[in-house]
Amino acid sequence: MINDKLVVRHLGERDYVPVWQEMQAFTLARDTSSADEIWLVQHPAVFTQGLNGKPQHVINAGNIPVVQVDRGGQVTYHGPGQIVAYTLIDINRRGWGVRQLVSVIENTVIALLGDYGLSAYARSDAPGVYVSLDQQDAKLASLGLRIKRGKSYHGLSLNVDMDLSPFACIHPCGYEGLKVTQLSDLTEYESLDKVVARLLTHFQRQIGYHEVIVG
Repeated sequence: MINDKLVVRHLGERDYVPVWQEMQAFTLARDTSSADEIWLVQHPAVFTQGLNGKPQHVINAGNIPVVQVDRGGQVTYHGPGQIVAYTLIDINRRGWGVRQLVSVIENTVIALLGDYGLSAYARSDAPGVYVSLDQQDAKLASLGLRIKRGKSYHGLSLNVDMDLSPFACIHPCGYEGLKVTQLSDLTEYESLDKVVARLLTHFQRQIGYHEVIVG
C-alpha cells in the first residue's frame, strides 16, 4: 500500500551545502515505509552546477560561490526571494519514472501560477516552467532532480521576488540568452508565505496525498 502522507518541512533561510548533504542522508536512510517529504527553503546567493554542467555556462560568477552538485541539468542560481522546494519522493513506490515526477512538479507550478491569472507552460526539451514575454519563453521555475534507489531529491526553484541580476552571469540551465522572470514582475501576490501555501496545496493535489504533516 502506498504511504500517502506528505511531511512538510519549512527550513527558513539556510546555506545550500548543508541542506544538500541532509537530503542525501535522508534519501540513503529512508526505507519503503518512510513518508515522502517536501523541504521549503531559501538560500543565500549561490550558483549550482549539475552533473553534466559545462564550465562555459558560468560567464562570471564574481563573489557568488559555484557548487558542483549531483542533480541533473546545468547551472542555475538560488538567492533570497526564491522558493526552493526539495521533493523527496519514493517514485518506485508509485511505479513512476523520472518523467512522471517532472511533469507533476511542472503541473504544480503551472496550477499555482494559474491562481494569479498567469498562463504558464512546460517545454519538452527543457524542464521547467515558462511564460511568454515579448514572444519569447521566459523561465520562472527551474527543475533539477537526482534519483537514487528509486527515490528523488533536489527539486524545484520558483522565482518570486528576488534580485534576478545574477542570472546574467550564467547561461541559465545551459541556454545562452534565456530570459528569466519572476512572479513579482508579472502580477501582484499576497506574500511569499501565501505563495508557498498555494504551492503545497497544488503539490498535494497533483500527487494525491491524503494527509499532510508539518514537521
